[in-house]
Amino acid sequence: MDHPQGISDTIPNPSVRRLSAYLRHLENLAACGATRVSSKQLAEYIKGGDAQVRRDLALFGQFGRRGVGYEVQDLIQVIRTILGTRVQWNVVVVGAGQLCQALLRYRGFQDRGFTLVGAFDTDPRKIGTQCGPVTIRHIDAMAEVIRKNEVRLAILTVPVQAVQHTAEKLVAAGIEGIMNFASASLDVPPHVHVNQVDLTAHLEQLSYQVSNPQTP
Repeated sequence: MDHPQGISDTIPNPSVRRLSAYLRHLENLAACGATRVSSKQLAEYIKGGDAQVRRDLALFGQFGRRGVGYEVQDLIQVIRTILGTRVQWNVVVVGAGQLCQALLRYRGFQDRGFTLVGAFDTDPRKIGTQCGPVTIRHIDAMAEVIRKNEVRLAILTVPVQAVQHTAEKLVAAGIEGIMNFASASLDVPPHVHVNQVDLTAHLEQLSYQVSNPQTP
């Protein structure tokens, strides 16, 4: 089995997103004691076709054996390598509102390879308070924390009017990946990757699906 070193820029984003879904299912199977899985079983989990699973995995190397399937633990490690989560990533959160506090209290990050090392805000009522594993600090301390902890990933939960300026401060401090919860797009350099998380848009899509149950 060839073990890939990372994701190429030519890999379609939907395939990368499906890798995360495959990984969740594989981890659940491993917890139940399963040692092998077929492409059909993985396809059922994502409600897709087994040919799609094979195409997704073939983008990164040759995995599994015809008629036998995939070794669960081997495929878990391969996908973690592809996604870059076999190493620990330090992460900061900017904007200490209720969403930020919920994220800081979520224990699943550590299990998935992400360590929250800092939370920042400008509200003096929040600065110095404890939230999850960290103490909320003023945003002026952000660059130093990022540098000392070699942070490359950040989560933005600031108001829309502050999101671009805050993103610029993150990029200047060395951040290369931003998960943005504000409903506004960001103008960042090409080397900085942004994942937009618009909860309202997801709800709109869900309401459409419920209102149109016959739509494929």
